[in-house]
Amino acid sequence: MLETLRSLPKVQLHVHLEGTISPELLLELARRHGVDLGARRDVSPEELYRFNDFQEFLYLFREVCQALKEPEDYGVLAAGYAREAADEGVCYAEVFISPSVWTWFHRQIDVRAAVEAIRAAFDAERRRSGFEARLIADVTRNFGPARALKTIRMVEGLTDLGVIGIGLGGDERNFPARDFRDVFALARSFGLHTVAHAGEAQEAWSVRDALEIGAERIGHGCAAAADAEVVTMLAERNVCVEACPTSNELTGAWRKGEPHPLLALDAAGVPIAIDSDDPALFSTTLLAEYVRVAEMVGIGGVRRFARNAALHSFADDATKRAVIARIEAHAGADVAGERSRAENQ
Repeated sequence: MLETLRSLPKVQLHVHLEGTISPELLLELARRHGVDLGARRDVSPEELYRFNDFQEFLYLFREVCQALKEPEDYGVLAAGYAREAADEGVCYAEVFISPSVWTWFHRQIDVRAAVEAIRAAFDAERRRSGFEARLIADVTRNFGPARALKTIRMVEGLTDLGVIGIGLGGDERNFPARDFRDVFALARSFGLHTVAHAGEAQEAWSVRDALEIGAERIGHGCAAAADAEVVTMLAERNVCVEACPTSNELTGAWRKGEPHPLLALDAAGVPIAIDSDDPALFSTTLLAEYVRVAEMVGIGGVRRFARNAALHSFADDATKRAVIARIEAHAGADVAGERSRAENQ
């Protein structure tokens, strides 16, 4: 099954570039830039990303962002992510970046230069393997709507580098999506797409809020499954939920041993895509997530989710058609292989 899933063409919709950093690169950058990793500085690379709860994970993410200080750091990071993604069968990705966090920790950072470095790395991988990527700039709830509006105006000047949308992440309880209605409206006026994390650390009301301000996709969405009205909203509006099982387990959004909420959402007609969130920090990969979900729904189910990811991406129609054709060809080849093996027995 592993090699079948590796060769399956994939679209990645929910991955934070900062969360793809390898332990070795984080340690190298921390030493180079004088970032104090506290108790983490004395552990092995294998132990570096251990955490006990969601709050500890957020502290870890903060340390990652402190270590990523110069534009060239982002170029190295993006090159590593793109190569690994392509080797896992990802042919198209929409990757979160967090310029509002970059400028919070590094006031003097040249955001455009950092995005140029990312774009150069992605373009180099495209020439090597055909991998394509676009960017979604996350506006962090915790900084408030006023700063988010400033971020949107900055992001509008980066569309030539492949920035196609904005995301809304961070503290769902204290900074609900409803407070960012004007932020999403401004983004849409600039031609940017809008997505939101919701139902990860809060209940279904957070997903409803995100839908009501115009989120085109929902990241995580675990809590939505507990509210029939919200499930109906997702299904009727055809809003894709980006499911990230390992992330959900480690942050407490889903308890291992119970059915993952993606199963109930899928059964209710909500489009599901599979993703990895912060794969290095969660010690996972997109391929590992596909394997995990295949154990829940079978190979046919994950192919359907792969098709959902292509359909609900913000790629142009030609790219969507090409990816879907490759997914269908993969299914046909698998069927032909099974028939051949059966005939030779």
